[in-house]
Amino acid sequence: MSTKIRRAAIAGVLASAALCAQATRDFLTADEVDKIRVTAQDPNARLALYAGFARLRIDMLKQAVAKEKAGRSGFIHQTIEDYTKIIEAIDTVTDDALKRGAPLDVGLKTVADAERAMLEDLKAIQESEPSDLDRYKFVLTNAIETTEDSIELAEVDIAERKKDVLHKDAQDRKKLQEMMTPEEVKQRKQAEQKRTETETKQQRKAPTLRRKGEVPKRH
Repeated sequence: MSTKIRRAAIAGVLASAALCAQATRDFLTADEVDKIRVTAQDPNARLALYAGFARLRIDMLKQAVAKEKAGRSGFIHQTIEDYTKIIEAIDTVTDDALKRGAPLDVGLKTVADAERAMLEDLKAIQESEPSDLDRYKFVLTNAIETTEDSIELAEVDIAERKKDVLHKDAQDRKKLQEMMTPEEVKQRKQAEQKRTETETKQQRKAPTLRRKGEVPKRH
């Protein structure tokens, strides 16, 4: 696994932790969060949504940079950071889907195409050297590098990327287990077994429009 891929994988883990630990104000609007929840079971649709959210941030940046306005640097700085977190979330969603064996060919193509276009826009902003560039130069450079890494990941052979993701996941689990007490290991295994059983039951349960306790009519 290349240095860029390892760095992006680490960024993805951090983004995943942030998503779980913090309220969704961080980088998504309430409306965007609702849209993500609706498509939670479809990683391809979810990736397309994230790509759209990232595109919106880029358009906001282009508009802000195009107009000299007092105090705009704070808005630009925050928007770039939000954009970067969205790109990191894309990589996290992809890796999680690969762990579950979900098909991602459509979603990854959508992401790669969108990210290539957004990368050009970010570079154009950097090369235009806005008057207040020094105030957000670091986050802009980071956004460019994060996008480049994400594009590289999106273009990696899916089977190879899945292999890398599973290998890293196994290593992380091993390191975590080495730090746990025997009782904690036991509790973790029980929790994982319970979660697996619950997911299996949910997959086997056929959807129904009948109310709870309602008995189907006999013909």
